[in-house]
Amino acid sequence: MVQDRGLRPLDNSAYTQFIGPALIDMLPKVWPELDDIEVKRAIDAFHHYYEEEGLYQVELYPNFLDTMAKLKQQDNQLYIASAKPETMLHRLVKHFSLDQYFAGAYGASDDEETRVTKTDILTYALKDSQVTLDQSVMIGDRANDMIGGKANHVQLLGVTYGFGSAKELKEAGAKVLVDQPADIPAGLAKLAKINAK
Repeated sequence: MVQDRGLRPLDNSAYTQFIGPALIDMLPKVWPELDDIEVKRAIDAFHHYYEEEGLYQVELYPNFLDTMAKLKQQDNQLYIASAKPETMLHRLVKHFSLDQYFAGAYGASDDEETRVTKTDILTYALKDSQVTLDQSVMIGDRANDMIGGKANHVQLLGVTYGFGSAKELKEAGAKVLVDQPADIPAGLAKLAKINAK
């Protein structure tokens, strides 16, 4: 995408800033010379690549599925809220058979214009799933996850094994941090104790 569009190349570590936030927001920040049409073309090019190749290069974190199974066995209702377009997200869920753990998967609108931010996506997910806010927790690895959770009045659990740093997560409002998927149940218990005070 960068070469095709003649954009200033970034080093590999700089691309991690694109993981989490919506592309429609990030592309103009990184390449301000892009106009709206070029941003749309770049997003379309990325989506084409992701649907053909990128989706199949995704790897789940170690112990992720075991942890999701444990949480589900403890009668937790699990949902996904992702900045990926919803159709793409559903393909990812199907590819990894995640629907056996998650009751729903909510993403950005496919046009990535009407429902883009994590706040909007989470608002949509909470309304559609009809969950109780005071018993809901946003678990995420980026500031936009914490910001979306905070705006929707749910509890916040940051995971440092993803793409965001502990500092980023704390500054965005995470009350508890965990370093690996297997630590999520203990993190949720700690969060429950904090909120019980």
